[in-house]
Amino acid sequence: MKTLEIFIKPWEKASKKAYAIRHEVFIREQGVPEDMELDEYDPRAEHVLAHQNGQCIATARLVRLDANSAQIGRMAVLVAFRGQGIGKAMLKELIELAMSEGISNLVLHSQVSAISFYEKLGFKADGPIYQEAGIPHRNMILLLQRKFHP
Repeated sequence: MKTLEIFIKPWEKASKKAYAIRHEVFIREQGVPEDMELDEYDPRAEHVLAHQNGQCIATARLVRLDANSAQIGRMAVLVAFRGQGIGKAMLKELIELAMSEGISNLVLHSQVSAISFYEKLGFKADGPIYQEAGIPHRNMILLLQRKFHP
C-alpha cells in the first residue's frame, strides 16, 4: 500500500530534500543550468515535499508576490513516481495554502508539455510561449474563489 504524505516547510527545513529532487529533475534530466536552479525566492517561499512510504519523491514551492498574488514554481516529481497523481496532490495543497493566506491570484510558468496538467485544475494559459532555461514555457493563471473544487 502506497502512502502519500505532503508536508509544507520553510526553506531551512526543506532545502536538502527539495534541492535533491530539483537537481535530479531540472539539472540532470532537463539540462537546466545549475546556477539557475536556486534563486532569491527559495528562502522566502513555502515548500511542499511529497513523501511516499517515507521517501521524499516530489517538491514544489509557493512564493508570495504581493498581498493578493503568489507564484507556484519549481514543481518536480522524480521520474519513477510520475503519473500517480502526486503532482496533482501537491498542486491542490499549494492552492489550498494560497487560499488560506488570502491569495486571490495564482500564477505559474508552465513548461509547454505540462499545460494540460495545469488546465485540469483550472489554470488558464496567458500570453505567448517563451524560452526559460532553454525550455518552452507559457504563463498560466488561476483566479481563486472562496472555495476550491478541483
